[in-house]
Amino acid sequence: MAQVKQVSVMKRHPDLTMDQFIDRYESHHAKFGEVLFKDANRYVRRYVQPMTNPLTGKVEELPFDVIMEIWWDSAEDMATGLKRIGTSGLIDQIRASGETLFAAQNNPGFTVEEYDTPMG
Repeated sequence: MAQVKQVSVMKRHPDLTMDQFIDRYESHHAKFGEVLFKDANRYVRRYVQPMTNPLTGKVEELPFDVIMEIWWDSAEDMATGLKRIGTSGLIDQIRASGETLFAAQNNPGFTVEEYDTPMG
């Protein structure tokens, strides 16, 4: 059975440095995910660092600062986990936390289908 990987990308609130953003996300906001996504296989936050573009020599600001990934056993498990957000009683706390953590609340989410190429 193939797992489903749910992904969201989010931009930090403009008042936060990257270090402040990571600290607040990990010490507070990620705790919501530990409760809401307890049936998931993995819950990961990947904080991005822009790199120099080898063609232009410029470092461009990215439209997001974190990639959040959740691995589920099935689409049904993912639907159950997402439904839990609205029924957990935590929605007001999640929104309040997000208002000071993220640049916006309308962060794009999607699922991905992965193909690996063996290397080496």
